[in-house]
Amino acid sequence: MVRFEDVWLKYRNPAHPGASARDVLRGISFEIPDGGFRWLTGPSGAGKTSLLKLMYLAEHPARGFIDILGTRAAHISRHDAALLRRRIGVVYQDFRLLPQLSAYDNVALPMRLARRSEPQIAADVSEILRWVGLEDRMNARPDELSGGAQQRVAIARAVVGRPKLLVADEPTGNLDDEQAERLLLLITALNRLGTTVVVATHNMALVERYPAPVLRIEAGRLVGHG
Repeated sequence: MVRFEDVWLKYRNPAHPGASARDVLRGISFEIPDGGFRWLTGPSGAGKTSLLKLMYLAEHPARGFIDILGTRAAHISRHDAALLRRRIGVVYQDFRLLPQLSAYDNVALPMRLARRSEPQIAADVSEILRWVGLEDRMNARPDELSGGAQQRVAIARAVVGRPKLLVADEPTGNLDDEQAERLLLLITALNRLGTTVVVATHNMALVERYPAPVLRIEAGRLVGHG
């Protein structure tokens, strides 16, 4: 499960190191059961991306309790954090593809880090690239792909290992309606297989089309959960 209890997050402005830290998240509490699906909504700058960063261990809270997949994440060692991250798939807003690698190798990377066999990698990567409509571009590097295609590679990389937790930050932002629909079919299929899913989005049409509980953040506070 994912559980937050009275979680606060502060950021310091690197341009003003002597200034007081700014509260980004304030007193966040919620729980997502194993296999749950949650939309994460709210205006730009409300704290959605910061909340997701806490879920995939890119940030640590100033105070509060966080449990990720049965692990107390706020006091985790670097070694245990690396092991836990292997169970978490992340779709970033800025893709974070390695420019020197092909689409195939970008998607295969997390499976290679987990020491899966190459035959298994070949089968799983080829299947997921086919699903996202990129089977004919698997040898292309990111700079040879459109923004929408890069987004689909990033999504394929996040889900290829069937993570226990999938965290997606505006995953449909660069996709047309047909591609967005295809992506949500993939995500909901993973969810039905037991993956816990959190998707941050501004696309309320998708939220209406795929009903699920909503976490809504405004000005760093959770104002709706249900």
